Amino acid sequence: MKVSIVIAVYNEAQTLTTLLERVWAQPLPGATKEIIIVESNSSDGSREMVAEFAARHSAHAPRIQLIYQDKPQGKGHAIRQGFAAATGEILLIQDADLEYDVADYPDLVRPITDGRAAFVLGSRHMGPANWKIRQFAHNGPLAALMNVGGLLFRALFNTLFGVRLTDPTSMFKVLRADCLDGLEFTCDRFDFDYELVGKLIRAGFHPLEVPVSYKSRGFDEGKKIRIFRDPATWVLAIVKCRFASAHAGAGRARDAVAATAISPRSAHRHETSSPCPASTRPGHSRSEEVC
Repeated sequence: MKVSIVIAVYNEAQTLTTLLERVWAQPLPGATKEIIIVESNSSDGSREMVAEFAARHSAHAPRIQLIYQDKPQGKGHAIRQGFAAATGEILLIQDADLEYDVADYPDLVRPITDGRAAFVLGSRHMGPANWKIRQFAHNGPLAALMNVGGLLFRALFNTLFGVRLTDPTSMFKVLRADCLDGLEFTCDRFDFDYELVGKLIRAGFHPLEVPVSYKSRGFDEGKKIRIFRDPATWVLAIVKCRFASAHAGAGRARDAVAATAISPRSAHRHETSSPCPASTRPGHSRSEEVC
């Protein structure tokens, strides 16, 4: 099976080259991979770094796709464009920083390739740090505020959706591509985290959580969450996803879960998957297929 690793990039020059090389080198036993980089017209040289990375590896596998956006439109928008370009049976979201460890890829992908799950979340709260995932070296009060806020938003999400997830906003979201069949997404920023998980749950795909490693970075290191802007969008996304009308594809999505209970490949043989659903495609952008 092929895993499409979707990386949204905007002003990540401090960590970008290291991250891309780690993604390139990380093996995925039993699967091939493609790397899809969505670059949002950075102002710090990140776009040039993406081009240099692709040039270094263009003659070798895995396949690399570059999507150049004309302007930054948010992480969620970039991920949606990456999903639309993906050709793999499995989708994996990766940030362009070093907060998460790419060495966790095999543990995240294995439940899907084994046919045990269709949707996997890498939980930061199941690791040794428990709920204290924000540990800013020079701003303890802000870290505590974000940790408490995270608990409250998680409680709201779990209550409204009737689930008991430990980390719905984890970056590590790994899913079969056909899970997106019939779903439409509109969130452009970090509210996309809640929209994606909420709509997948309502479609019948309940995530399996596995523990992952995590090392938080501070705002002085490039963190882009806006304390006074983003939380309101999270609440709106949670409420809208929970109470909006169920989509027409929900029944088919549940059928796909059953079809892949033994083997994910069976869904493709029976035409129950759509690796590149049109509904995930936002506006047009320039793209380049490197190899």
